Amino acid sequence: MPDESKPKHLVVFQPSGSRGYVEDGANLLEVARSLGVEIETPCGGLLMCSKCRVRIEEGSFERFGIESSLSHCNPVLEKERDFFRSKGLNEPNLRQSCVVKVHGPLVVFVPEESRAVKQLVRKSARELNIPIKSAMRRYFVEMKPATLRDPLGDWERLQNALKEHHGLEGLHIDYPVLTQLQKIVRAGEWKVTAFVWQGREVIRVAAGFAEYSLGLAVDVGTTTVAGFLCDLDSGQVLASESMMNPQTPYGDDVMARITYAMTHTDGLEKMHRAIIEGLNTIVERVCEKAGYQPEEICETVLVGNTCMDHIFLNIFPKYVGVSPFAPAIHHSVDVKARDFGLKILPSGNVHVLPNEAGFVGADNVACVIAEEPYKQDDIMLVIDIGTNGEMVLGNRHKLISASVPTGPAFEGAQIQFGMRAAAGAIEKVDIDPVTWDVRFKTIGEEKWSDELPPEEIKARGLCGSAMIDLGWEMYRAGVVDATGRFSKETHSPRLREGPGGIEFVIAWANQTSIGRDITFNNADMRALQLAKSAMYSAAKIMMRRLGVPKVDKVVLAGAFGSFIDKVKAMAMGLYPDCELKNVFAVGNAAGDGARMALLNTDKRAEADEVARHIEYVELTVEPDFEKQFAAAMHFPHMSDSFPHLQKMLDKAMRERAQRLLRVNPLFADLPSDVVRRLAAVTEEMRFKKNQAIFAAGSEPTALYIVKEGSVAVASDTDGATELKDGAVLNGAVIAGNQPNSASAKATALNTKVLAIPRAEVAKEMETEPTLKERLARAK
Repeated sequence: MPDESKPKHLVVFQPSGSRGYVEDGANLLEVARSLGVEIETPCGGLLMCSKCRVRIEEGSFERFGIESSLSHCNPVLEKERDFFRSKGLNEPNLRQSCVVKVHGPLVVFVPEESRAVKQLVRKSARELNIPIKSAMRRYFVEMKPATLRDPLGDWERLQNALKEHHGLEGLHIDYPVLTQLQKIVRAGEWKVTAFVWQGREVIRVAAGFAEYSLGLAVDVGTTTVAGFLCDLDSGQVLASESMMNPQTPYGDDVMARITYAMTHTDGLEKMHRAIIEGLNTIVERVCEKAGYQPEEICETVLVGNTCMDHIFLNIFPKYVGVSPFAPAIHHSVDVKARDFGLKILPSGNVHVLPNEAGFVGADNVACVIAEEPYKQDDIMLVIDIGTNGEMVLGNRHKLISASVPTGPAFEGAQIQFGMRAAAGAIEKVDIDPVTWDVRFKTIGEEKWSDELPPEEIKARGLCGSAMIDLGWEMYRAGVVDATGRFSKETHSPRLREGPGGIEFVIAWANQTSIGRDITFNNADMRALQLAKSAMYSAAKIMMRRLGVPKVDKVVLAGAFGSFIDKVKAMAMGLYPDCELKNVFAVGNAAGDGARMALLNTDKRAEADEVARHIEYVELTVEPDFEKQFAAAMHFPHMSDSFPHLQKMLDKAMRERAQRLLRVNPLFADLPSDVVRRLAAVTEEMRFKKNQAIFAAGSEPTALYIVKEGSVAVASDTDGATELKDGAVLNGAVIAGNQPNSASAKATALNTKVLAIPRAEVAKEMETEPTLKERLARAK
């Protein structure tokens, strides 16, 4: 049993975002396991390997409200220090988690090589038809050898040959390439291949005939980074690689990273170095996969949000995060790879696409040039659902954009059992609307939970796609109402009071690998509502600014957008109504745009044009932003209709009514078809405090059952009685075919009552005498 007298410390693991309060003196490896963070331990904690190593982060982490320090652990063991030294591991603050005891709050980074369960980074490349017009061109030439009579310089000879055979004029050569030119020319016996960038600069010369040119497209997301090695002649993706953004220890989102840069003198340097090292790792991996050398990559095109671009370019991002959120540069940038320490061809070009605004960056521009709404008549809504949600709305006449912070909830940072996508994460959820039984599917397992023995399921937490499912499923089943408030009924063991308030059990402890029930509570639901409301209200404001009543197409971009259920996403109110056949998940559109810009310079020109002309909407200064936001907090929305989902919404309402009737003693044990027929005609009515429901002496038009709140029933003979949830208001008068003998009015601020038409109740009473008997006994 936990010792309540011991102090508790918050421990946060990165990059998973898993966190929890633990007792003083707890073993860090055991803490990781209890929070679902799987760390390699091949030696079983005997200090015989370095697989369980972690890095203890130093400094103040405002987003967690803690100060993390190596001093919050037990002292480093001499054996531990000697072992790291023998392995050449000199990075500061490394510890072996198996021997660390927690004595204070900690932020712990688990390196990729120490993770037993690798983060799943879903940023694969889709097939694209891209006309090839690369900035990099190869030209084979045979130069005239130098002689005593013709001692012209080698560079001049190469210039002459390129002009004579290929019509190239006005060329210049990269200086480090020039220093090696004579050796290369003679190694090729005066036959060489010149790699010319943008028709003006020779950035590489190879001896003899070079058969290929390579380029790398990179999407630097706040959470994940993806690289695509491409053949610049054919456009083929030769290899791809993804990884967690190595900056995640410094902040889960954009503002956290900006804050880190502002509050730590070496903050920008650390984050810049981290992303360069990460990109070099991607370069090494794609080249190893495809069988090429990193120095053969002649050009890289990089996209990221404005903050990521600034950090990559080693530009202080402070002013991106403070009003008026101005970036250091809007335009695209071309920089030599050697200036960053990027381990491709040193003279190779790194092209960074332009930014739109402080929170809408080159990744959004890349999405736009990939999906091309500026070439269409239909109104298209492009949603890049990442850590920082970016949206574009419009067509060939006009485009507007906005940015919303969605990722912390969808990526688990604000959810008790939330986690990023990895093996064991629950990714799909279904809830039976009548029984509240839950079935789910985890990443890495083809079967659903109800098809497996509990001990084989091994769920670890909830990833973003499961949270989208839960928004709709919990509303559909009546676990929560349209406002996100949890039901007060007590008929299901899944709905209970937990440490964080009311919670709903998604997976029982025996179905998990963490030994605890996985639940979704009040705070989780509110975080989900805030994220979905941000996206929906942004879309509505953009639609108003554009002057359009509806959207014709919705494009869900980003790795996360590829794996959500588009129907459930719309039904829970993530985006406005649209014909479902026109809702598309396109995967990593930012990466697609980066590839397009790598392979076709016309796309770079389009990107520059788009970035200049997209109108950015700063949502927080819109006069009705708060009103729009509050309305979008409801499931699916407080007032907007969803005609393309109306049948689905109507069915959900009938299913909720069926459950409410089924658990009411009045309808208990009645045949299922009777309950279904009554549920199908049941209407939920809302009454304000002191609002009349019916008057004494009036003819009853419906059978009323209190769903939520309280109702006062008053008569001359019995006086006033207050009725609560589940109470029947006028059963006896309907059973006796009499006028209402009492009056009823709502006494709570927000009272909900189920109304079943009298005629339908009378019809069922004719064939079900039990129902008539129970109604006759009801007040």
